[in-house]
Amino acid sequence: MSNVIVLGAGMVGNVIARDISEKHDVTVADIDPQTLKLLKKRQPSINTLEIDVLDSEALKNALAPFDIAICAVPGNIGFKTLKNVIQSNKNVVDISFAPENCLELDHLAKKHKVTAVIDCGVAPGMDNLLLGFLNTKMEVTDFECLVGGLPKTRSKPFEYKAPFSPLDVIAEYIRPVHYFENGRELVKEPLTDRELVEFNKIGTLEAFNTDGLRTLIYTMSHIPNMKEKTLRYPGHVEAIRTLKQSGFFDSEPVTLHGMEISPIEFTSKVLINEWKLKRKEEEFTIMRIRIRGIENGKRKEYVYDLYDEYDRIKHETSMARTTGFAANAIAGLILKEKFDKVGVYAPEHIGGHTDCCKTVIDYMEERKVRYRLEVNSLD
Repeated sequence: MSNVIVLGAGMVGNVIARDISEKHDVTVADIDPQTLKLLKKRQPSINTLEIDVLDSEALKNALAPFDIAICAVPGNIGFKTLKNVIQSNKNVVDISFAPENCLELDHLAKKHKVTAVIDCGVAPGMDNLLLGFLNTKMEVTDFECLVGGLPKTRSKPFEYKAPFSPLDVIAEYIRPVHYFENGRELVKEPLTDRELVEFNKIGTLEAFNTDGLRTLIYTMSHIPNMKEKTLRYPGHVEAIRTLKQSGFFDSEPVTLHGMEISPIEFTSKVLINEWKLKRKEEEFTIMRIRIRGIENGKRKEYVYDLYDEYDRIKHETSMARTTGFAANAIAGLILKEKFDKVGVYAPEHIGGHTDCCKTVIDYMEERKVRYRLEVNSLD
């Protein structure tokens, strides 16, 4: 039994801690004492620790007794937190999805002889893992990931709820989109190339460009065509564009009654209530990964479909399950020394090891998170 610390007691951090505590001793660390108190009340067996993860010295001291850290903090502090963990000489699995390129910390991880795996969620995360696996089997020519988490009950104007900080969601709507087309890396505005896509059980959703390739831009640049799109109910894009074009996502402070306030921070504070999932509110995660290429001289297509719902028994959101279980599966690989390379790695590197990829898929399957595969001949 290992000693694991989870940094961040949010909705996803809670699920990570509950799941991994079935086989390991777990402590959850957060800066908010009230959040920790609620977690302790729901899960008495889990230890809690109040700490500011941005305090590098305090974090280093706190991490000393642990075998591995799982970083589940908001994206805006993810890079600095990950850096602090690495400098504390601790192996780490990260789901903070920081806007910075965390692969740049590779030299630091090697210096401290640390294994760090970043972007260990559903997407980015599992899509990277599956692409990494197929990249060892075939000459991949096309990769597309459509993904979204949505409430079952639709309510205007956004028809959306999130288990993350609104700032992290808004970042998807303002960050330039990097994608590959015919072997060239291109950049577009987010919320573009809207298309309607049909899904079983759900019906019609709209897909639009977001900057979700992340590490794949650097690790899989040999693939000529790669793109990622976010899924929402039809009409969401127009509602978000209205906010964006009206300046609600601007970061430059404005003065109001003698006080300076950033529009994006104000918007985030307003939307936190609009987008916050209510306790026991049902939602689902939907993802379709389409990977095409040449295998044994023949054109093939692999299509992975995921549909996962809110767990009514354990009262866990689907997005937290699909993200948290992936992180825990990869943490398990590190703890068992099945993946022990020193440096900063992404899930596509894990997927490149067939046995590791299977272990992660099996871990998800045991928790009823199923990636259904369809293989098609394109010749």
